[in-house]
Amino acid sequence: MNSRVPDPEDVDATFAAIVADLRAEGVGLIDEDVEAERTPARPEPEKPAEPEKPVAEAGWRGGGTAWEDTVLGDDPAGDDEHYVPPEPPPLPRPGKGAFVVLLFFVVGLLMLIVPGVVGVSTTVATPLGILALAIAIALLLLRVKQGPPDGDGAQV
Repeated sequence: MNSRVPDPEDVDATFAAIVADLRAEGVGLIDEDVEAERTPARPEPEKPAEPEKPVAEAGWRGGGTAWEDTVLGDDPAGDDEHYVPPEPPPLPRPGKGAFVVLLFFVVGLLMLIVPGVVGVSTTVATPLGILALAIAIALLLLRVKQGPPDGDGAQV
């Protein structure tokens, strides 16, 4: 090992000393590095300068198309093959039951939020508001269709 010991407080100097000792022993060198250290460096002959080629934009997978054009560009299939969905059917007209449910729901919210508008005290409006909301939810659940009836034949 190296005879000079750096100050233990100087971490960089300590690390440099350890690395220098390991390099002197040949630790961590690849065979080519060992050969380069053993043989003196020869000056390499200079290669003749090649004319600069214009830098072409690198194509995506060698196809000649830039990456941005491939990923972010227009659809190569064209506009002819786009799917155009049909017009949706019109919404069904709400029945009388839907208006009753909506009425119970709005009255229940008004009684809970601002009972003074209805003209009832808070102690009476709170239970009535909760009851009106419960009735609205129950009526909504009763209006939900249960699904196809059990039958053996096809349905139209």
